[in-house]
Amino acid sequence: MSGSDNPYRSSFGGQMTASANYGAAPAAAEAGSPIKDTTTATFARDVIEESRRQPVLVDFWAPWCGPCKQLTPVIEKVVNEAGGRVKLVKMNIDDHPSIAGQLGIQSIPAVIAFVDGRPADGFMGAVPESQVRQFIDRLAGPGGAGGDEAEQISAILEEAGTLLGGGDINGAAELFGAVLQADPENASALTGMAECMIAAGQNQRAREALSDLPETLAKEPGIQAVLKKLDQIDEARKLGDPVELERELVSNPDDHAARIKLAKIRNVEGKRDEAADQLLTVMRRDRGFDDDGARRQLLEFFEVWGPKDPATIAARRRLSSILFS
Repeated sequence: MSGSDNPYRSSFGGQMTASANYGAAPAAAEAGSPIKDTTTATFARDVIEESRRQPVLVDFWAPWCGPCKQLTPVIEKVVNEAGGRVKLVKMNIDDHPSIAGQLGIQSIPAVIAFVDGRPADGFMGAVPESQVRQFIDRLAGPGGAGGDEAEQISAILEEAGTLLGGGDINGAAELFGAVLQADPENASALTGMAECMIAAGQNQRAREALSDLPETLAKEPGIQAVLKKLDQIDEARKLGDPVELERELVSNPDDHAARIKLAKIRNVEGKRDEAADQLLTVMRRDRGFDDDGARRQLLEFFEVWGPKDPATIAARRRLSSILFS
């Protein structure tokens, strides 16, 4: 996208795209190394138990994932330089798919941080070294860092996200636009600007803005998540009256189809915790309903909410307790 055809220039600022770097095949861990491979059989020991001593990052990857080969040296370097504050455990999802499936890993590379035996944070896709360092500092405390342009942009994007979360759409859009002026191909800013449009009720404009992107940009996880969010909004409008669905559930708490519909509506209303609670209720009552449809729907929510969203973190912990109890 060029500045001249920037769809966000008018009311919300600039434009964006970013290249992603992804993970690679795991190398054998040396004795005393903070990096190792794990399997389905050893996951509980290597991750759940070990995370009670210090944060453990789990890198889900596959040998065929070309982009994964870009993330591996970055994350290994940062973990090795972290001075034992964190450990890195790598899981080949081709050989060991069940854990990734249960945790809702639908694209790779995906990194999930476990703390005190539970998922605590994470990111999907490739991120720059500076963001990996910030991620580890957030989990385990700072280990020293210098400021550079990438970190400044990251700080602006974080502030913009805070403003958007607080309802200041124009303020957030202004900051996203500032990033786009400096980096017209920043995918995070593009995603944020589209979120501003959705928050302003400009759903069609957001969809149009994301419909004609370069192929590599269009595949960015954040872009895909916004498009899925728009699809979820469109679907929820066709699911009926939530008050009537609640009445049906009072008379028949085991009407799982109605409960899943209500979850979808609450999701687009922004009531993420309630949406997750409805789906987890279905899972507890009947895991087999609609071929485990409640779990599959919850994983779709996670993909849109993002791994760092408090609702994702809380629901993933509850999901983990159901799956691994």
